[in-house]
Amino acid sequence: MNAQELRDKTPDQLRDALASLKKEAFNLRFQQATNALENTARIREVRRDVARVKTVLNEKAAKASE
Repeated sequence: MNAQELRDKTPDQLRDALASLKKEAFNLRFQQATNALENTARIREVRRDVARVKTVLNEKAAKASE
């Protein structure tokens, strides 16, 4: 998921994506705690995707308030 793809989405779609990413992050943390996690790099990817979504949401909110 790159920033340009995110900028093309509506704020509602971004909020939905954020919720699903947070759910995935929770599941990955749970798998890690139970030693069932196979792809440890996925935690990092999801965390960064969450940050990207939040950044784009903040950009859109700032643009809307202008």
